[in-house]
Amino acid sequence: MWTIGVMGIAVLIATPIFVVLSSIFTNQSETWEHLATTVLPTYITNSLLLMLGVSVGVLIIGVGTAWLVTMCEFPGSRIFEWALLLPLAAPAYLLAYTYTDVFDYFGPVQTFLRDGFGWESATDYWFPNIRSLWGAIAMFSLVLYPYVYLLTRVTFLEQSICTQEASRSLGCNPWQSFVKVALPLARPAITAGLALALMETLNDFGTVQYFGVPTFTTGIYRTWFGGGEQMAATQLAAVLMMFILSLILLERWSRRQARYYQTSSPFQRLSTYKLGGGRAVLAWVSCCLPIGLGLLIPGALLVQMTLENRAETLDQQFLPLALNSLLLATLTAGLAVLLSLFLVYGLRLSGTPVMRLGVRVAAMGYAIPGSVIAVGILIPLAQVDGAIAPLLQKWFNLDSLLQGTITALIFAYLVRFLAVSLGSVESGLAKIKPSFDDAAYSLGHSARSTLAKVHAPMMGGSLLTALMLVFVDVMKELPATIVIQPPNFDTLAVRVYRYASDERLVEAAAPALAIVMVGLLPVMFLSWQIAQSRLRSTD
Repeated sequence: MWTIGVMGIAVLIATPIFVVLSSIFTNQSETWEHLATTVLPTYITNSLLLMLGVSVGVLIIGVGTAWLVTMCEFPGSRIFEWALLLPLAAPAYLLAYTYTDVFDYFGPVQTFLRDGFGWESATDYWFPNIRSLWGAIAMFSLVLYPYVYLLTRVTFLEQSICTQEASRSLGCNPWQSFVKVALPLARPAITAGLALALMETLNDFGTVQYFGVPTFTTGIYRTWFGGGEQMAATQLAAVLMMFILSLILLERWSRRQARYYQTSSPFQRLSTYKLGGGRAVLAWVSCCLPIGLGLLIPGALLVQMTLENRAETLDQQFLPLALNSLLLATLTAGLAVLLSLFLVYGLRLSGTPVMRLGVRVAAMGYAIPGSVIAVGILIPLAQVDGAIAPLLQKWFNLDSLLQGTITALIFAYLVRFLAVSLGSVESGLAKIKPSFDDAAYSLGHSARSTLAKVHAPMMGGSLLTALMLVFVDVMKELPATIVIQPPNFDTLAVRVYRYASDERLVEAAAPALAIVMVGLLPVMFLSWQIAQSRLRSTD
């Protein structure tokens, strides 16, 4: 039963991915030739430039701040340890909307400059256009650097004290010790964090669409809905999947046969560099800027717009939107935790190669962009609806059973975010000793009874973490939602996107603020865990 169930879940999760990949073998020569000669080079170029720019941004911010708060002491360094994670709560598209309002021609910054210097029009001065490729790179870098920061900081904490002390005894100053010792040892963690950040960059739709940067996600949307070419959109999705696959393989190849062993004890403490004077000020500013630009400033602007325009922002539509988002997030999070528990426990009961393959296949959806998953879901659902359409019309007077429904949307979320829940549940179950299983079986409990009465209560923290992470991811998800969105069923993310696209940012302020506030919950929980680990390590 467990094996059949696990393989069934794996097949369902993998179906959208296989549908997209199978489109490569479909003959659409004329349409594909048109795309290849007109827009495909632009999509590829912009995607590569985005990846390159975001790589530089998240590496500089993430690695630099991780080194400062781990290896240096300066005013506020202990606070920055957890505060540097906070920008992860804000989706990039929300920063794009708020900063556009600030830096546009009629925004407060350019208005202040024109009034202060007596300029009358845009021809009298030059100001960088935020709605550009470089503006998108800045937005992604500000919200995605925590992926690199978190993994790199953990690695710095675990690095061998003997290695650090040896570098100092050989005359290395802090900069030389960082470049020659700490950075090479942290390369696997840095590469893993960078891969996650780039996957999120390629998944984005709202930021690049709003800034007018043509990428694969915007191209898929335009080809499907604007041009009505479903198969061509699927083939574009397949090319985007090749980008993701190349990124994963590149991350694996970068490590190849290298080994990064550490010999430090958990009870050892790294000796830190005490910074003073100008160096302390520079370190403080370096840590403060990403937090301020990535969360505090846009958050403050959203709060101001919400409070000053309560009648427009908190209108009668806000509550239904919030309820729709909460419904989707709650149902998806609950299903994701249940499916993850079933998968992981099945693997615990029978660790056969078939079971391991099924669990790994079920977890691969997180690497696939939401727009690709949406396309891979809509095509088979359309075929199923077409096959049963006469029966639906005859018995229920319905034209569609699956397309354009909440069911399809939740399925897309599960394909994308099941891996998030799976990781947390798997780590929680791994901490329970097998002797507990043996004790339960000896008392007459079955496998299901043992899971319900023994394991689930002991995994309460892990299950709550998984529930919270999936809940927040669904609240923020835009690409899959905007493609599969049921008629007359808007969510907070979709409404923010539509308001911002119509230049109605004031009306988008309250829904955007709600998304940020919900996103802060798991980030604050993770930050609290980091603060607690610091307290335990100093005891």
